[in-house]
Parts: sequence; C-alpha cells; structure tokens
Amino acid sequence: MTHTPKPGFGILTAPMQVGYHDILRVWREADAIPEIEHAWLFDHLMPIGGAPDGPIHEGWTLLSALAAQTERLRLGLLVTSNRFRPPAMLAKIATTVDIVSGGRLDFGIGAGSRPSHPLARREYDAHGLPYPDAAHAVGSLAEACTIIRRLWTAAEPFDFDGNYHQLAGAFGNPKPVQRPHPPILIGGRSSATLRVVAEHADVWNIPGGDIDDVVSRSALLDRYCTEIGRDPASITRSIHLPVSYGQPGSTRGEIGKAIDAGFRHFVLGIPAPYPADIARWVTDELITTA
Repeated sequence: MTHTPKPGFGILTAPMQVGYHDILRVWREADAIPEIEHAWLFDHLMPIGGAPDGPIHEGWTLLSALAAQTERLRLGLLVTSNRFRPPAMLAKIATTVDIVSGGRLDFGIGAGSRPSHPLARREYDAHGLPYPDAAHAVGSLAEACTIIRRLWTAAEPFDFDGNYHQLAGAFGNPKPVQRPHPPILIGGRSSATLRVVAEHADVWNIPGGDIDDVVSRSALLDRYCTEIGRDPASITRSIHLPVSYGQPGSTRGEIGKAIDAGFRHFVLGIPAPYPADIARWVTDELITTA
C-alpha cells in the first residue's frame, strides 16, 4: 500500500506595508504552535500591493533576524528572485541563514518577477538592476541552481563557465548545517521553469487560485520528470493560498481541493494588519480542520 503523506502547513507574512515587530510577533507566536511547521517571507524591493511608496523590508536580511529569534519553524523566502543577487553571493547568504537558524532553512528560488505584474518591473529600474527577457531569466535560474548546490557541497574550489554566469575559483566555506544541503524549493508555473524544477527542485510551489491550472501544471511537471528519468513523486507539491479572515470557509475549500489534487505542502498567506493571536486562529480555523 502506498503511504500518502499528511499535509503540512506554514504561513507567509509578506514584509510590506507592515512593521518588523508586527512580523516578529506573528512568527514568535507561530513558533510555539507545532501545527505550523514553516514560515515564509517574499522577495521584493518595492511594494507590489497597497501604497506604492509604503514600507517594505529586504527579505534575506529580515529572514536572518527572524531565524535568530525563533527556535523550531522551518523558514524561507517564497521565493527569492534570482534576478536580484549573483548566485554565488546568494549561496553565501543562504548558508549564513541556515547556520543562524541551526539548520532550518528551506531555500526558495525562482526566475524573478513576471513582467505581467504591473508593479514588478519598477523595482528593477529603481535599484539599477537589469531585467532581461524570460528566456534569459530561466536559463540563468538553471545555472544558479547548479552553482549554489556546488558551493554548498564542493570540497575544493571550482570554475564555472556558463552561458549566464562565470566563476573562477569559487568555493563555499563554511557549508550549510543541513546535509547534503538545504532543501531547494523552486516556485513558478511556466513550462520553461517547470523543466528547471524537474532537474533541480526538492519542492515545487505554485500560487493557488485556479485549481484546474494548478492540476495541469503539476501533470506537466510529472511529464518532465519522467522524460529525464526522475520519479515525479520525489518532488513535493507546494501551494500558496491567500487567507480570508472574513470567509475562512472559502480558504478551507481551497485547501481541500489542493489536497485532493495531491498537494501536501501548504503556505497560507496572512494579510496585514495581523489580528491578535492570528497564528492560533489560522491553526484552529484552517489547519486542524484540513
């Protein structure tokens, strides 16, 4: 008989239009609730919702601070924009967070903000960052995954001469706490990104909202895995679902659909401002009823 893993749940606190201490309060509360297994931030440099000139915190810096002030939660960014940081620098940042957290990092990464989002492009222009086309972004992501894994595991310095990244004498020391390396979560839904997922990911994440599309993307990932000789079941299926405070039944319904579709890793996005005892509310209203 095939064993079906029990669904696992976490929360996402988008670090925009909210203060550091508000996020810290929620994470500390969640850290004391075993049913909440993981917690996430996102990776943007300017708000993508609410006031365009409102506050937003840099994801990896904030994640390190939260890692130092929690004890149990697995934690990560859903997901790091590979466009923001060179992969060798990102590997060093992620290693540091894994060490600070005592080995609790789930390494989330993606190709970068999709150009269809009306506010996605401006953060690149505002920070002097290049914004190459989608094909470049996905090719760069594939090379970045290779580079980052090698820096986490290689015992000797190495060179890398790719189409998008070139390194000479690359070496990572110290290594992450987790062996052989932190789990790699790749987020995205495009066909090109799913090929990278099949090659490199331990976990695949997709935003919810259209369950039929989610199911078709998951089936496509199965196909890509089979084509390269990988067992599709070796990639955990993860979904991000927004939480409705006013209509928790609607969120419960979306969770149920995703469970039926084979998803076992749930990231529940909780909107700011955060009510008092919100982590307990999420647990009682959404997690224990799933």
